[in-house]
Amino acid sequence: MPSNSRKPLVLVDGSSYLFRAFHALPPLTNTHGEPTGAMHGVLNMLDKLRKDYDPEHMAVIFDAPGKTFRDDLYPQYKANRPPMPEDLRCQIEPLLAIIRAQGYPLLIIPDVEADDVIGTLAAQYDGKVIISTGDKDMAQLVDERVHLINTMSGHYADPAGVVEKFGVAPERIRDYLALIGDTVDNVPGVNKVGPKTAVKWLDEYGSLENIMARAAEFKGKIGENLREALAHLPLSFELVTIKCDVELDLQPETLAFDPPDVETLRGLYERYGFRTRLAGLDSPVGATGRSPSVSSASVAIEDTPQVEERATGRSPLRYTTILTQPDLDAWLIRLQAAAEFAFDTETTSLDYMEAQIVGVSFAITAGEAAYLPLAHDYLGAPPQLNREAVLAQLKPLLENPAIRKIGQNLKYDRSVLLNHGITLRGIAHDTMLQSYVLDSTASRHDFDTLCAKHLNHTTISFADIAGKGKNQLTFNQVGLEQATPYAAEDADYTLRLHQHFWEQLQALDGQRKLYESVEVPLVSVLSTIERNGVKVDAAMLARHSKELETRMHSVMLEAYAAAGQEFNLASPKQLGEILYTKLGLTAPRKTPKGQPSTAEDVLEELADMGHELPKLILVHRGLAKLKSTYTDKLPQQINPRTGRVHTSYHQAVASTGRLSSSDPNLQNIPIRNEEGRRIRQAFIAESGCQLLAADYSQIELRIMAHLSRDAGLLNAFAQGLDVHRATAAEVFGTPLAEVTTEQRRAAKAINFGLIYGMSAFGLAKQLGVDRRDAQDYVNLYFARYPGVKQYMDDTREQARAQGYVETLFGRRLFLPDIHSKNAATRQYAERTAINAPMQGTAADIIKKAMLAVDAWLQGSGLRTKMIMQVHDELVFEVPENEMATVREQVLALMTNAATLAVPLLVESGVGNNWDEAH
Repeated sequence: MPSNSRKPLVLVDGSSYLFRAFHALPPLTNTHGEPTGAMHGVLNMLDKLRKDYDPEHMAVIFDAPGKTFRDDLYPQYKANRPPMPEDLRCQIEPLLAIIRAQGYPLLIIPDVEADDVIGTLAAQYDGKVIISTGDKDMAQLVDERVHLINTMSGHYADPAGVVEKFGVAPERIRDYLALIGDTVDNVPGVNKVGPKTAVKWLDEYGSLENIMARAAEFKGKIGENLREALAHLPLSFELVTIKCDVELDLQPETLAFDPPDVETLRGLYERYGFRTRLAGLDSPVGATGRSPSVSSASVAIEDTPQVEERATGRSPLRYTTILTQPDLDAWLIRLQAAAEFAFDTETTSLDYMEAQIVGVSFAITAGEAAYLPLAHDYLGAPPQLNREAVLAQLKPLLENPAIRKIGQNLKYDRSVLLNHGITLRGIAHDTMLQSYVLDSTASRHDFDTLCAKHLNHTTISFADIAGKGKNQLTFNQVGLEQATPYAAEDADYTLRLHQHFWEQLQALDGQRKLYESVEVPLVSVLSTIERNGVKVDAAMLARHSKELETRMHSVMLEAYAAAGQEFNLASPKQLGEILYTKLGLTAPRKTPKGQPSTAEDVLEELADMGHELPKLILVHRGLAKLKSTYTDKLPQQINPRTGRVHTSYHQAVASTGRLSSSDPNLQNIPIRNEEGRRIRQAFIAESGCQLLAADYSQIELRIMAHLSRDAGLLNAFAQGLDVHRATAAEVFGTPLAEVTTEQRRAAKAINFGLIYGMSAFGLAKQLGVDRRDAQDYVNLYFARYPGVKQYMDDTREQARAQGYVETLFGRRLFLPDIHSKNAATRQYAERTAINAPMQGTAADIIKKAMLAVDAWLQGSGLRTKMIMQVHDELVFEVPENEMATVREQVLALMTNAATLAVPLLVESGVGNNWDEAH
């Protein structure tokens, strides 16, 4: 163990701080108009580190220009990075000159990234190491000896701090980074997997290796995304791994300070306007380059150079805090006179049903914003205007539909305002939805990501001002000096994002219309549905949970008997030993490390061969998932005030335009087995009401008929035939009346399989037939429905030519992998090209139906509520005396939501619970 008395080695990630300082500080310039903001930030950060740690050995490390081994591994590495802004580039050489003249050891190693130099030096040093960085990749280096400090935010990370910040231990950081990917460095992750999902998976499965080995167990779209990523995840893992064995011509002990070059510093300080440093050059403190005035919590601006908009190309920021009635009155006059403005709410909670407003921010022009604090109640907080009185003043403004509002994820703000009796009207633009409509395949549409990607701006994070983990402050506890720039930035940069996106949307007529006529109006509709919620019978779920537990125990005992011993059913290692060593079964597939797999599809294959133990394991896993995900969790999600469950619908997640939901996820409640249907039985109607479920029938097949204009499909739907039976008659050459159940089942598999891109191999597996027979079925299908084959071929070519496909309503679905050299990746993109217009059009149709139904309900005076949207289905809670009227009108509105070449068919059901209605 190293001696605790030895001073730490301090390693500075200069490249990380250079960019962060550039974006964090105002656009400062010297008297010649030359930018100096990044220089100020980095130098102040170095002063603080040297003052705090007084190290004997220290190095400032920057990336060298040019390529590294990662570019050889993956030519697209960092390909998405925009060119360095010229007003940052011109600061690099003078900054490096000052650092050298101050006597700091400065390292720029050709062909090696700064991260790898830091990792190697940290590994070589036999004492404590402090790495100063804002780069999340560095967390993988942390152990009991190596710690991180972010001087700009004040966050310190030892192993516990890494867990607090990221949710995983340092040794799992590489797994975490490989899963989420990195848009800045262009490291591919798993599509739609963010930090929350990555942490959840790693908590459950332990490692990336286990996640990959059990990829077949992951359900739904996220499971598809994971399996699609299996080919590149090992590469992603290698790209995010910091090398700790780089060959260096130096040792950590040689990184000692040189005496400052006072005369060189004098010339540089004079040239770039560092007046305080210049004045202190002749003092002992000044000679070291340290400044005694640096704040302990943030990078201080030690001088006050003039701000020159013309020289830097960026507008100065004017952020103000509204604390007096005259200031509020002045802003109200401006807001009421504005055609549109951006605004954002700061609240006490992310739960839209419980959140209370802490403050509101506004922006009318870029670079100028105000924060109106209303409920900051920390010790020593300055007096603020009365919240109720101010909200009463804001209510006419926020409810005025003629004044257009701009926001980021305005559905949340609308719900929070409803908690205070304000109904937000005039929702004109939502930057999250603008980004989503322009490119739904982009991985994230959150505010921080959009600002970084499109405005090259690093936002102030909530963790920077409130901390993280169990000690994180709520916004009402954040000081106004930190709250104002954070909140005002939200409004200011939302306005800037809107200006950036709106220019693009105006040039794209189809996408603009979709955005204006569907996505933006849907914000209010979804907010209403969320707040309506659905009643859930907690007692019924509790009974079901106990029954599941009993059945799981019984299945476990059966598994013990089949194995001939007790073992942990959730342990892949123990299960593998029993299946492949003790029982001698042959593994259909191995893990990436060459071990026999126990993934779900492998167990299914073994079960199909007649082996009892894999079948029992699958049953146990299914029961355990139902219990943990639904019967145990749903009662905990019942709002104590309303007695109902309130999900959150997400417009900007699924690339096809489909809505997703969370907390709870209503889309994944199973319906094909008895246990899943029992969960739906717990979704009940209020007394005196019933549930009405209205579901589009075979909508994607109908859209296929419309798009392909195939005469056979058009005729089947026009005559109202059972399309699967009609397909069977065509494919098998059998009279319609003589089609067998087995033939219809095969035809149904073909119909749905082909529109989802299923291969003959997949069809053979599903039908339990020889692959050649399955291929014959496909060939017969295309012979009978040549229009479908032509549509598929044309769509592939169109996708290759333009890089995207479109829905009937102008939604574009980009296909970045359509020209991939990897055959599996390219084929997946081709399958997506065929299916996406159908899924996307179906999503657009039900959204249009929701808008039509909501508009009718709003004007009807009825008490009926729309309470759920799941896949192609809408669910309503309807007073019994309104049912006949509502059912008739809902079916009519849904049927007329779009005009296709074939009829839209809507099926409906009524019941006291969701299962009965469905």
